[in-house]
Parts: sequence; C-alpha cells; structure tokens
Amino acid sequence: MAEKYVAYVGTYTHGSSIGIHLYDVDVKEGTLSLRKVIPVNNSSYICRSANGKFLYSIADEGVAVFDIKPDGDLEMINKIGIDGMRGCYLSVDATGQYLLVAGYHDGKVTLVHTHHDGRLGSVMDGVFHKGLGSVAERNFRPHVSCVKMTPDNRFICAVDNGIDQVKIYRISSKSKLKLVDILRCERESGPRLIEFSQDGRFAYVIYELANRVDVFAYSVEDDVPRFDYIQSVSTTSDNVDQLHDAASGMTFSPDGKYLFTSTAGDDTVAMFKVDQKTGFLTKKFALPISGEYPKDIAMFPDGKHIACVNHESNSITTFAVDYEKNILVMKGRPMKVDTPNCILITKMGTKD
Repeated sequence: MAEKYVAYVGTYTHGSSIGIHLYDVDVKEGTLSLRKVIPVNNSSYICRSANGKFLYSIADEGVAVFDIKPDGDLEMINKIGIDGMRGCYLSVDATGQYLLVAGYHDGKVTLVHTHHDGRLGSVMDGVFHKGLGSVAERNFRPHVSCVKMTPDNRFICAVDNGIDQVKIYRISSKSKLKLVDILRCERESGPRLIEFSQDGRFAYVIYELANRVDVFAYSVEDDVPRFDYIQSVSTTSDNVDQLHDAASGMTFSPDGKYLFTSTAGDDTVAMFKVDQKTGFLTKKFALPISGEYPKDIAMFPDGKHIACVNHESNSITTFAVDYEKNILVMKGRPMKVDTPNCILITKMGTKD
C-alpha cells in the first residue's frame, strides 16, 4: 500500500507512561514501531475529527485537542473542562460540529461545540443518567461507556454499562440533548459499545458482563429510531468461566465483512463473519492474544492484521489474520507500554 499510516495508543499515566504513544505502522508486515510519546494526563480514549485534521483525547482536565501534522505528529491546540468527571469515550458527528463525551464515572453524556480551526469550544449540553443504589455499587448505577451517532447522523446512542440501557438522543436546533427512546438490555448484561454496519442497516452491541454481541436491525419510522433484535452470539472461547470474563473491544474489518471482538479474562480475540444481507454473525474463532486484558483492538488498513492493546500485561500484540484457516499468527514480540487503553490506526496526514 502506497499510503503511510500511524497508530495512536492512549494510556493511563499513573505508571511510567506519559500520554499518547505514536507508532509508525508497517502495513505489509503487520507491525508497529514507536516514534515518540506526546504528554497527556490519562489519555484513556482518543478519536479523530470528522475532517481528519484533529485528534481529540480524554485528559484529566476534560478533553484535549491536537493538530495532526502531515507526518502524523501532534501539536496541542487547547483543552477544556466538561463540567463533570473525566470521560471515557469520545466520538464526533458527521458534520464535525460536535464532540460527544461519555462519562463512565458520573454517568454523563456531554455535547461539546467544536470550531473550524480545531479549537474546542463550549459545553453545549450535558445529561446525567439516573440509576439505583449507592454510588459505590457497580450495577444499577449509571456508567456511560460509549456515545456514538447513528450512521444517518440523526441520533446519539449513549450506551450505559451500569443501568443496562442504550439511551437514544436527538440534538435539538438549540444544541440540546433530547431523549427520544431507550433500548433496554438484559438486566446486568453490561452493554459496553455499539457499532454499525457500513450500510447503516444493522447495529451491534457488545456486553461486558454477558460476554456476547447482540445484533439489531436499525431503521427510522416516523422520525423515531427502531432497533429490532435479531441475534445473540458469545464472544468467548469454548468452556470458559464467563463469570471472570469481560468483553471489551469491538471493530469491523475495513471491508465490513468481518467483526472482531476482544474479551478480557478469556484474553482472546474472536472473529465473526458478517452476512451482508441479514446482519447475522457466524463465529469463526476465539483465540488467545498473548496478553492480559485486551482493552481495545484495531484492524490494520489492509484488513490482514490486527493489533491488541493489553491493559494488564502492559503490552501491544499484533497478529496476521488467516481468513481461510481461521487462525491468528503472531507478528513479532509483544511491545511494552504501561497501561494502554485504546488504539487508533489511521492514514498519515489526510482524512481516513
């Protein structure tokens, strides 16, 4: 591939790490090589802007934004507070007007205005989810773990890991969040992330406690979103103790024909073939990743390799994916990095 790619790995910084690790990507070999580290306090999640020019990062201060240089290097633009506790997930709307922030610790969805020059602007709105029990309890307390626009850019899906719901919001003309529907998941299933098929017809929700992926048909009727349940499939390998597992990451292959998930405890990556017409998933394998707690996964742009950031073993492991034999082949030795939490592989200097 003629294009050049970089990988950004966000880390917690209470160990030896000091922020975002920037790697050069060898697409053909399926390997990463560390170039430098950009200081950010607890960069636990990152995402790229809609136009590809800027990188947003969670930080202790709230959210930081960087200008992406032609060689992939990062230059700080500004930081803003989000009127709440530190977030855990970021995404943008298709217009590039808004940055969405999920708050795991305080159960908050935050809407931030972005400027054309990359600067983060004001917090336009924030909604705290409500739950039951004490703040110390993990279940039944709100923990927003993911916020993502639907593919048509009409609704925000706020996945709440604690109260087992996906709350659906619309952004009003006054840049306020309006609740329009709730997708209620199985009690104590722990929904963590939502992804959509490339054609926008299907939604995939991964559950941290139930260790499975649910498939939904997504549509809009009378200006109301619909999520019709289709299928459930386990993310783990066979004969494991799922009580000690936690499904953690989820991503599609670049062509959208395969879905990959990672599961901590089981410490595996699973691959599912996606039926393009029905949305159904067929599990092909769930194999070990030579690390502990694969917090996040990312596909290389050739679709032939995958990277796993392993939070507990302080490592990144990369593998070649053999679609015919349904196996993973490790590429090189594990790379050491303290408490990695997320990974983004992206084209250097231009929009994806």
